[in-house]
Amino acid sequence: MKTSIKMKIIETENISKSFGKVQALTNINLHIDKGELFGLIGPDGAGKSTLFNILVTLLNPDSGTAIIHGYDLIRDYKQIRKIIGYLPGQFSLYKDLSCIENLEFFATLYGESIEKNYALIRPIWEQLKPFKDRSAANLSGGMKQKLALCCALIHRPRILILDEPTTGVDPISRREFWEILQSLNKEDITVLVSTSYMDEASLCSRIGLIQNGKLLNINTPEQILSEFKGYLYAVHTREIHQLLLSLKDQPFIDNAYASGQQVNIVLNNASDVELLEKHLAYSAITYTSVQPIKANTEDCFIQLMKVNQENT
Repeated sequence: MKTSIKMKIIETENISKSFGKVQALTNINLHIDKGELFGLIGPDGAGKSTLFNILVTLLNPDSGTAIIHGYDLIRDYKQIRKIIGYLPGQFSLYKDLSCIENLEFFATLYGESIEKNYALIRPIWEQLKPFKDRSAANLSGGMKQKLALCCALIHRPRILILDEPTTGVDPISRREFWEILQSLNKEDITVLVSTSYMDEASLCSRIGLIQNGKLLNINTPEQILSEFKGYLYAVHTREIHQLLLSLKDQPFIDNAYASGQQVNIVLNNASDVELLEKHLAYSAITYTSVQPIKANTEDCFIQLMKVNQENT
């Protein structure tokens, strides 16, 4: 029986970067396989954009090495730029040019033609076609990102890197955008995308959780969820701040934090729910329910952050 051998298309070793006294990245080690949809998940300021700017050769690391599709990050930066499509966090197309003019410009920039790679961008461009003569500045947020994606794909890159492409985009456009990214797997394009939306983690084949320039974990979304430790309960209450204060330093609680209109509480043992209910009664906290819940990516991220802080 034959087993498929995965080809590493991005490999980094101990990549570090600082800006003055701010350590943006610390010893980043990761590999991304050919054809993956890899998600880099973390809040603003975690180091996602810095890492991406290094991988697309806009920044040099202070230390460490990286190999991109067999090319050395520093020595072969010109070759790397030819095989990468990049969509930065800030909209970077020419706002005074129309959609079609932007697309023609980027095709020419790479020595390509729209016709040559039209099949690749067709599903996206069909949505933009009614607005092809409209200036990029007058597009909606979702349409701007789709235009930027067309321009990043027009030379059929081997690797597509997108820095928080769905930030500020409406939920429907977010879903459509991710459907497009998942379809690129069939086109033999490796996708590396960053996001601060924890719910988007489940749409990736693997994810890396990053905080304060450090990778906390790299695995499939399912595996990361399975590694959650403790017993998670949700307390629905309007007195969130008071409840968090009352739970501080309680020995039966591993962690407690606000999550929307509830407080998520990680208990050390399953039987500790009785202690929690007694504590709520003693504290005179008004609540509607105490329910066991399954951990999501955000819960796992918070737990990993706590462990990382305790170990530093």
